[in-house]
Amino acid sequence: MTQTSSQEATAESSTTAEPATPSRRELNKAATRSSIASAALDLLRSNGPGNFTVEDIAASAGVSRRTFFNYFPSLEAALASVADGFMDHALEQFRLRPADESILESAQAALMALADPMSVAPMAELFSLTQDNRQLARSELEAWEHCTEQIIDAARGRLGAGISELYLHALAGSVISCGKAAMTVWFAEHGPDLSPKSLAVLRQHLIDAMGLLGTGFAPPSDASLRASAASTSVSTTKDRF
Repeated sequence: MTQTSSQEATAESSTTAEPATPSRRELNKAATRSSIASAALDLLRSNGPGNFTVEDIAASAGVSRRTFFNYFPSLEAALASVADGFMDHALEQFRLRPADESILESAQAALMALADPMSVAPMAELFSLTQDNRQLARSELEAWEHCTEQIIDAARGRLGAGISELYLHALAGSVISCGKAAMTVWFAEHGPDLSPKSLAVLRQHLIDAMGLLGTGFAPPSDASLRASAASTSVSTTKDRF
C-alpha cells in the first residue's frame, strides 16, 4: 500500500469511527448534574415553589453550594434541566434518521420512536408545575430555550455549517411553538395527570403537531385531523424544511 493510500485509509477510518466512550470524569459530571436536578424537582414537589433554596438543593444532592453553581447558574436553571433527558433521547433518535429525509419528517419519526410515554414525564411535570405557579415561569422559559438551542445544533449537523441562520432559528422556533401548543392542549385536557395513559396522549399531541407543521397547517376535516397529522408523507414535507 502506498503512503497516499495509507493516509486515505486512515482518514476514512477516523471519519467512520464510533464516538468515543465517555470518560469516568464525564460520567461522574453527568451523574452529579442529574442528581442536582432530581433534588431540585423533589424539593419542588415536597415543599412547593418559593419554599426551598439553592442550599437546600445542594444539601439534598449531597454537594456543596459551590458545586451547585459549577453546574447551574440558578435554582430555576436546575429545575429547567429536568427536561434535558427527553430532548437528549429525541435528538438521539433524530440523528439516526436518514440524512436525505426532511427535517420535520425526521422529528416526527424521532418522537414516534420514543415508545414509552413516560419519557415525556419530566417535561410534562415541569410544565404542569409552572402552570400552577407562574413564579416558576422562568424555569419553563429556560427549558424551552435550551430545547431551541439543541434543535438548532441538530439541524445544523444535518444540513451543514453553510445553512442560513435565519432558516435554523425559524425552524427551531416553529418546532418549539408546536411543542408548546401540544403541551397547552394536553394540560387543558388532563391537568397535572402524569399517568401513562395521560402521557401517551401528550406524546401523540407532540407527534401530531409535528405532522401539522410538516403539512404547512393545511386545514383538515375534523374527522381526519389525527390521521392526516400522524401520517405525514415524505412527499408532503419534502418541499418544507
